[in-house]
Amino acid sequence: MRDGTEALGLVAESTRRFTDSVTLLSDGQVGEATLIPPWTRGHVITHVARAADSYRRLLTGAIEGVEAPQYPSMQFRADQIEEGAKRPVAELVADVIDSSARFDEMMRTLPEVAWRASVRMRPGELRAPAALPLIRLREIEVHHVDLAVGYTFGDIAADTAAWVIDDILMELGRRAEIRPLRLTATDTGLSRELGADGPLISGTQADLLAWLSGRTSGAGLSAEGAETVPPASYWI
Repeated sequence: MRDGTEALGLVAESTRRFTDSVTLLSDGQVGEATLIPPWTRGHVITHVARAADSYRRLLTGAIEGVEAPQYPSMQFRADQIEEGAKRPVAELVADVIDSSARFDEMMRTLPEVAWRASVRMRPGELRAPAALPLIRLREIEVHHVDLAVGYTFGDIAADTAAWVIDDILMELGRRAEIRPLRLTATDTGLSRELGADGPLISGTQADLLAWLSGRTSGAGLSAEGAETVPPASYWI
């Protein structure tokens, strides 16, 4: 996968698909359930917009040579999402487009000193600013599925899905007591291992991603070395 400004084109395409789906919703449908309850579609859409602002907050810190928090507090994050969740579709679409454009512009004009810095993501890991477009791509693609509007994990490009799987495994691998795990995609040949001697979970790459991200209980997957497909470890 590409990173830095090279991935911004993929982010723009992903954002367009996301906002196209939102545009087709009625104002009433904004309040309906998603794959990540208790959030409604309005919560998910607002989160996508505010997350773009949070990346700009990180980049501002990189420019200034300080470690800026992605969000001032978790309560601040929750309040922003709640306040924006019940807006009409037109406002939600405009917010995602505008906030995404501001992030894109900031990435494209980032000074050299900022590229050499590190930013600390909300879960705690340090990332290079060059990783933010791919993190943004992950966020938009997964949350597009979360909207429950017909976009599925199978619609995510195979290389993007593979990168998201790797990103989830990297986050899980940072934890001291993570359960060992092996993954094999029956359609793309993707093969990954987290720890040693864990159960082998097999299925399509889309089904693996759906399970690993906590969106399904493992439908369509098989487990070798375990009686059933275990619950996926909490991700973020």
